[in-house]
Amino acid sequence: MLLLLFLFAMLTATGASARDYHVDAVNGDDRNDASSPATAWQSLARIGKVRLKPGDRVLLAAGSVWREPLVISRSGRRNAPIIVEATGTGARPRIDAGGVSEYGVAILNAEYVEVGGLEVTNDGAPPAPRYGVLISQQDAGVARNIAVRDMYIHDVRGTNERKDNGGIVFRALGNKRATRFHNLTIERNIIWRVDRSGIAGISDQVTLDRWFPSERVVIRDNYLEDIGGDGIVPRGTDGALVEHNVVRYAASRAPGYNVAIWQWSTDNTLIQLNEAAYTHGRWDGQGFDSDFNSRGTIIAHNFSHDNEGGFVLICSPGRTGPDNIGNQGSIVRANVSRHDGARIIQLSGGIAHARIEGNVIHVGSDQDVTMVAATQWQGWPSDVSFTNNLFAVAGAVRYGHEVSRDGPDYIVASGFPHSPAIRFDGNSFLGRHVDAPDDPRGIWQADYQAAEADWSVPTFDPANPEGFDAFLVSHRNWMMTMLARELGQPVALLTPRRTTWVEARPKP
Repeated sequence: MLLLLFLFAMLTATGASARDYHVDAVNGDDRNDASSPATAWQSLARIGKVRLKPGDRVLLAAGSVWREPLVISRSGRRNAPIIVEATGTGARPRIDAGGVSEYGVAILNAEYVEVGGLEVTNDGAPPAPRYGVLISQQDAGVARNIAVRDMYIHDVRGTNERKDNGGIVFRALGNKRATRFHNLTIERNIIWRVDRSGIAGISDQVTLDRWFPSERVVIRDNYLEDIGGDGIVPRGTDGALVEHNVVRYAASRAPGYNVAIWQWSTDNTLIQLNEAAYTHGRWDGQGFDSDFNSRGTIIAHNFSHDNEGGFVLICSPGRTGPDNIGNQGSIVRANVSRHDGARIIQLSGGIAHARIEGNVIHVGSDQDVTMVAATQWQGWPSDVSFTNNLFAVAGAVRYGHEVSRDGPDYIVASGFPHSPAIRFDGNSFLGRHVDAPDDPRGIWQADYQAAEADWSVPTFDPANPEGFDAFLVSHRNWMMTMLARELGQPVALLTPRRTTWVEARPKP
């Protein structure tokens, strides 16, 4: 009986204290009480003057346009998040923060918050650190249950001199108190024409003596196009899931090294069912990457095509220490690459125990590229196995190691003399392979011509976001069908895992 009374009291407290706040830029007035559409507030600043409580909703009227940021700095609680969403019919509520604020929407040291259904731009001049949505925790401990969904973010003129700004940035900084996210979801967002990063994580909790990774980070069903630099980059996470995102035309403007989808200083990142296409540049320029100070990255069941720099990079400096344990145990499995350029597979620096298996790689008749390049970065890769891959080459490919560089291009000589533990076993080599590696169980077929197949991946115009839900369904279905055709079996998606206590990173 006492337990029932306690539960009733908790539910009553949550429900009775929660309320809706209506905001309407056209018809509102900040002197109103905001309790209904007819008595809405007008400004977003007015929201910051009220102490939002668990279960409260901030309802932004369709058709509204604000030239000011939306800031949420109050927390909900379990089963009673603070929710910000659109209401009414018509155009999405729009926040134009250009020249007014560094961010359009900010969730600052708050948890149990959900934001969705808005349009955000931040197109000020000149370029400067800018964000569409900033999720920032500083000296806050563990920030739980934050979701950013169904946002239309475009024309964010950030600076391409820094990677820590752009469309959606989640930032955990803890100089005084270790800080991370737990249950952070970023899904079904459109991110278009932003600089420099599309979706990026930032953390200062990534060294051995300060390892405090964010957990249950999910980045799913997002569409990114015309990104100045990197597309999607989780940092400082354990068990992050990057699933069914589309990144097209990354590295459109930013100098230096950029990749469509990659991770940095993470454990057990699962990158699956994504499309990465048309990445510009050859300073990297790949569709996918497993990078610095990371363990157990899995890149599986993805489609990489027409990326100028190649399909996949696995890399980390050979120098290890408190800030870098190298790149350990990366798996690149059951992906399809088509018409990727430059260095289709690049292995660079301190790589150990990497497995590249069961992938299908198509090279076009007009291409002459490097299939596998071993390059040095304070050391050379070691212990990398290639197993049961299909290398289908209508043009020509080469294999070898870096001997020099010409800007973004590597000059490659045959063989892997610095990396004798790069092994090939049971792969299929169709077409012309120059300086091909030894493969004791390999299948060789000199004559090869690509068969006709359906490569017409569904397209989407981010200038017309109304059809996004239908695009996501058709794109996922096309991906699953194409992968099953190319891999010769239905796709079984994987489940992310986190590090167990016995696998914990060693203390310095």
